[in-house]
Amino acid sequence: MNQTRRSILGIITAISLSSLSFLSHGEEIGSVDTVFKILGPDHKIVVEAFDDPDVENITCYLSRAKTGGIKGGLGLAEDTSDAAISCRQVGPVTVSDKVKKGRKDKGQVVFQKRTSMVFKKLQVVRFYDEKRHALIYLAYSDKVVDGSPKNALSAVPIIPWDK
Repeated sequence: MNQTRRSILGIITAISLSSLSFLSHGEEIGSVDTVFKILGPDHKIVVEAFDDPDVENITCYLSRAKTGGIKGGLGLAEDTSDAAISCRQVGPVTVSDKVKKGRKDKGQVVFQKRTSMVFKKLQVVRFYDEKRHALIYLAYSDKVVDGSPKNALSAVPIIPWDK
């Protein structure tokens, strides 16, 4: 094998291995099949839960499309950009200075999931609305689809928590 092919193979391997690091962030709750595929797994909608890494007692539930078939079964398919999100306060919440002082205009990434082999990923970004004492979670695909990125939004008002 010549040097160029070895370099390309090395790059592809590195990208594939780096995409595995995003798989541990969500806990799969369940899924439903949407399209039957004769070969490979069916297309489905997957429901995952993840806890905000910087705000204790905030849990988000994310539903997303997962492509099946042969390419999907091998991890080579590109999933669609469809996703929905719902976040909830599940216990007493204290918003840290890190969250309060984070970049208000760009938000803070709290979850990422690769949805294609190389470039596309689903991201969840958190914003803190100090005036309304709420956390806002925006789920979106970083690949523009038909001129507009698909997105979903969930707001969590921070309320006192009685024991």
